[in-house]
Amino acid sequence: MKTISVLNLKGGVAKTFTVVNMAYQLKEQGFKILVIDNDKQGNLSRAYKRYDPDRMSPSAQLLNGEWTTPRDLIQETDYDGIDIIASNLSLLGATWNATNSEDQIGNYKRLKEMLEAERKYDFCMIDNPPDIALNVLNALAITDEVIVPVKIDRDSLEGLETISEQIEDAKEFNPDLKLLGALVTIYQNSDGEAAGLEFLRQMDRYKILGTIRYSPKVSESSLKDELIYEHSPRCAAALDYKKFARSYVEDGKR
Repeated sequence: MKTISVLNLKGGVAKTFTVVNMAYQLKEQGFKILVIDNDKQGNLSRAYKRYDPDRMSPSAQLLNGEWTTPRDLIQETDYDGIDIIASNLSLLGATWNATNSEDQIGNYKRLKEMLEAERKYDFCMIDNPPDIALNVLNALAITDEVIVPVKIDRDSLEGLETISEQIEDAKEFNPDLKLLGALVTIYQNSDGEAAGLEFLRQMDRYKILGTIRYSPKVSESSLKDELIYEHSPRCAAALDYKKFARSYVEDGKR
């Protein structure tokens, strides 16, 4: 099972949208996917219609160690081949409580060990908030590859440097952790964004994994609580995520 964290310290760069659409496309290729909502806002859980504000979330239970087997945490989604560990605001309290724990990064590791023993999932994808709190450090402790969605603007590009530094620090407890590269999102082919994209290429420090074009259909699908592949499967963003997921799998085979 390969574990992928989607992370950027800047909001509004399509982190959740990337997890949802990459997971969908991996599922379409025949893989079994577990997605973990590691963000207290619960946007990934809302996307899969598993957001429940009235109970302690499975993600909070995961962080606190209040579980025995993965089945205590995992729910099926409406998409065969995609399961979820859902989140809500209770993850905020769990993150604070974890600071007083003797083993601050052990519970996510225990989950990964159990999941790998079960061999049920091919991929685990983690949707992270735009910070480096203990829940994110736990995610990095079990992550194989980090994908960084970026918009072509100064804050996002500078954020790449910060994330790279954080990943180097996290290698102290996860030596196999790898920054895979940047996924350019919400891209509009203006002169300014084209220049920014070329600047990112010339930096030659970060692999550009793909480019996801802007589409107004994305906002429409979010308002209707539909996946983009249900709302507008032929729009630019949907086609680009399909291409990206295929190239990701092919690159992994080489």
